[in-house]
Amino acid sequence: MATRPSRPTIAQIREISQPISVTGRSTSEHWIADLYQRRISPYLTRILLRTPITANGVTWLMILVGASIGPSLLIPGWQGIAIALLLSHLQMLIDCCDGEVARWRETKSPMGIFLDKLGHYLAEGLIPICFGLRLANWPTEAVTNSIYPFLGALLSLLVIVNKGLNDAVHVARAFSGLPKIQDKSGINMPTKGILRKLRKIFNFIPAQRMFHSVEFTMYVAIFGTLGESLKIALGIALFVTVGHIAAIVSSAKLRNN
Repeated sequence: MATRPSRPTIAQIREISQPISVTGRSTSEHWIADLYQRRISPYLTRILLRTPITANGVTWLMILVGASIGPSLLIPGWQGIAIALLLSHLQMLIDCCDGEVARWRETKSPMGIFLDKLGHYLAEGLIPICFGLRLANWPTEAVTNSIYPFLGALLSLLVIVNKGLNDAVHVARAFSGLPKIQDKSGINMPTKGILRKLRKIFNFIPAQRMFHSVEFTMYVAIFGTLGESLKIALGIALFVTVGHIAAIVSSAKLRNN
């Protein structure tokens, strides 16, 4: 393990903890990280590095914040939505920091990757459920008085399945003895045909990103007073999931060569 200064400068953190292999990822880096979070995350990372907290400890903090986004929507009025929006951005900021702490301390581990996955699955699975409960005016009204809790649960299932498809590709490749997929532009594209053309359209209209915690809380903030918004989101999720499966099976991801 390389010797690192105990009180690093922001420039040192950027050099070691924000390599181009991370900030230059075409599919794994969230757009708000590019927009502003990688600019401010080193300041929080420097504070964390001065404490005994481990990189996995930071990830547990991300899990806690992410899991709080959905339940925040149960707070009536605009306050609940505002808190959910704030927490969704805070979750992603902490998500930047846990990797930066791990790279600085050279403590990247399978446990950290597992916890990161757990945090995102939990956050993005809870938000639709709580959105459905909010539309049903729960707990003031009985959960059985509205179809929205059911629709929210169904949307949550589709979101989790859609997220699981990406991980299933890595599992399938690992079980087949194939190398890890390189995170580079075009790797997700179908190899040919109409699916490839349709996939290019979604590069400009990324509907598949709608169900990330940041984007979906923004969707709730804009359309959250309309019950039809949950039905529309469910329809989009179904379309995205079917399209995602088709794109995977028609791409080079699952081929031996």
